[in-house]
Amino acid sequence: MNAEMLAWQVRRPGPIATEPLRRVRLPVPEPGSRELLVRVLACGVCRTDLHVAEGDLAPHRPNVVPGHEIVGEVVGLGEQSDTDFRVGDRVGIPWLRHTCGTCRYCRRGNENLCPGSLYTGWDADGGYAEFAVVPAAYALALPAGYTDAELAPLLCAGIIGYRSLQRAELPTGGRLGLYGFGGSAHITAQVALAQGAEVHVMTRGRDAQLLALELGASSAQGAADAPPVALDAAILFAPVGELVAPALVALDRGGTLAIAGIHLTDIPALSYQRHLFQERQIRSVTANTRADSRAFLDFAAVHRLHLTGPRYDLQHADRALADLAAGHITGAAVLLP
Repeated sequence: MNAEMLAWQVRRPGPIATEPLRRVRLPVPEPGSRELLVRVLACGVCRTDLHVAEGDLAPHRPNVVPGHEIVGEVVGLGEQSDTDFRVGDRVGIPWLRHTCGTCRYCRRGNENLCPGSLYTGWDADGGYAEFAVVPAAYALALPAGYTDAELAPLLCAGIIGYRSLQRAELPTGGRLGLYGFGGSAHITAQVALAQGAEVHVMTRGRDAQLLALELGASSAQGAADAPPVALDAAILFAPVGELVAPALVALDRGGTLAIAGIHLTDIPALSYQRHLFQERQIRSVTANTRADSRAFLDFAAVHRLHLTGPRYDLQHADRALADLAAGHITGAAVLLP
């Protein structure tokens, strides 16, 4: 294919005000062996994209095209692509795009911890473009009943929130606290509510608080405010280390705080007696497995999730990231080529 496509590259990682993204014309990629070529129909705007653009995550590939919540149509198959996907199928391209399959982590079912793992929009070009390629073994079948724009945030925000909920070990019917209420949290809240949890939200911004209440949260207050009840579990979505202490204080005895982000600012000193005693614990969340992805998308096929957030033309991807950095986005933003 000799055609060109519109794409955005991270030319010089730095604060979003320095315009680290550049709009360019690139050749449409060719699918390699065991890869799919996908025409991008929608791509979610994830905070991880912002971390890549601003350099919070060290660059893995010069001039990378960010974006890893990709909904696309298969338009080509590389050689030796032994896959059930066919030209014309709608597929998802998520963050995780390669693991070695042989290390001790992969062998025991923890491929998310594979030292040789690679990621879309960080190690390989992603979905801030009109076309993308993906290893067929890491492409995802998508549930029916959702638009392209609704599906895109499910492919990272939804999957990571689902894994974070597992890591938080919320007991049946328990009280869950969510710190930050962006793209991932507004999906995770719905999953928890569908499972019978009581949800309390701590977040900045009145619009986000109102959305939490509209979706069924029992309370919504400021980011560092105390919830009205002791929490059985909590998930920190905001990349703000200073929120770890108030989240731990809000936990009941035996409660777990899961930290969902790939990047977090430094955590201030904690007091063992005040924050950790009585078997409170902190657990990190590192990427996800393909099994997590399939389980979550199966859940989404049965439980209709409400996805909200602004839509941007691909031409304005830089504006979408700037709005995300400024806290102007409620829900999950999506790029539409």
